[in-house]
Amino acid sequence: MKLLIATGNAGKLKEIRRILEGVDVEVLGLDTVAGAPEVVEDAESFEGNARKKAETLAAFTGLPTLADDSGLEVDALGAAPGIHSARYAGEDATDADNNRKLLLALDGVEPEKRTGAFRCVMALCLPEEPCRFFEGHLKGRILEQPRGEGGFGYDPLFLVPEYGKALAELSLDVKNRISHRGQALRALLDFLK
Repeated sequence: MKLLIATGNAGKLKEIRRILEGVDVEVLGLDTVAGAPEVVEDAESFEGNARKKAETLAAFTGLPTLADDSGLEVDALGAAPGIHSARYAGEDATDADNNRKLLLALDGVEPEKRTGAFRCVMALCLPEEPCRFFEGHLKGRILEQPRGEGGFGYDPLFLVPEYGKALAELSLDVKNRISHRGQALRALLDFLK
């Protein structure tokens, strides 16, 4: 079975491929789809954005398509940046730009109040069939400065209390086992089985 992953994010694609290793699925990235339409993520929820991407690309390619929308919800910021996580510092923001803006937004917030969670919603859509959704959450705390070299996005600022380390300090295998995306993918695997 071929499965298209509707993301241009190399880090996400790498994580998804790693988790789906050993499953009889050929994982295809968007780079394999000539002329793929760009999908504007303008829904008001993670589920809405994931659905929009997966439905659009499943209809375009005729392939089962998996899309996710995920982000960081910080309690002290009223769940921001949330669905705007990738564009928190602007449309063309880099991970470093977004991390800088998050640190500025939390400047002066006491460490015990810097709680939050990564949230991921995945949509699996087949052409002309209803989408199915899979979700995961990872609770943690926002650090005052980045740590670690791994991962992407907000990983260097996200402390996983059980490990005493930032996500960017954990191996990919450990991250995939505990992460919001890993949880959603394991729910998908249970469904595929």
